[in-house]
Amino acid sequence: MKIGGKGGGNTKTGLVFEGKIDLTTFLSSQKNYKVDAGNVYYKNELVARVFKKYSFYKFLEAEGVDWNSIVSKRLLPDDSIYVIINNAMFIIECKFQQSKGSVDEKLQTCDFKKKQYQKLLSQLNMEVEYIYLLSEWFKNPKYKDVLDYIISVRCRYYFEYIPLQKLGLPVPK
Repeated sequence: MKIGGKGGGNTKTGLVFEGKIDLTTFLSSQKNYKVDAGNVYYKNELVARVFKKYSFYKFLEAEGVDWNSIVSKRLLPDDSIYVIINNAMFIIECKFQQSKGSVDEKLQTCDFKKKQYQKLLSQLNMEVEYIYLLSEWFKNPKYKDVLDYIISVRCRYYFEYIPLQKLGLPVPK
C-alpha cells in the first residue's frame, strides 16, 4: 500500500485494507447494514456475526465447543465472520508490510491455521475459509511462490479489499 495512497474503485463493495479498519467498522458504514453487539443485519435481517480475537472463543463457548480439548493453543483471528446463510466461518488475517520483516514467513502458516479452525468448528458442521487481506507490498514478484502456495492449500488472499460477495454477504446497490 502506498503511503498516502487512495483506495481503488471497489472500496464501496469490499473490506478496505487500511491497517486499522476492522470488519465491524466497515460493515457499519455500508448502506443497509447495521452491526449491533457483533450481529450483522442487512435490511434488518440477521445475515452474519462478527468476531475479533478472543470473542471468537466466546462464540465457541456459547455453542458448547470446548476449544481446550480440541487444540493445544488458541489462535486469535484478526477478524472472523460467520455468514449464516452459507453456514461458513471466514477467518480473516490482515497482513500489512512496508519493509522486510517477519510477516513474510507468517503467510506460510495458513494451511496449519485453517486446519486448526476446521477442527474447532467441525462440531458445528461449519465450512471454514481462511483469507489473507494483504497490503500492496505483497504484490512484489518475490512473493509469487508463497502466494501460489496459499492458493494450493485452498486458502485465499486479496490485496487491499475483500469483495462482500466473496464472503457471501449481500452487496448494497
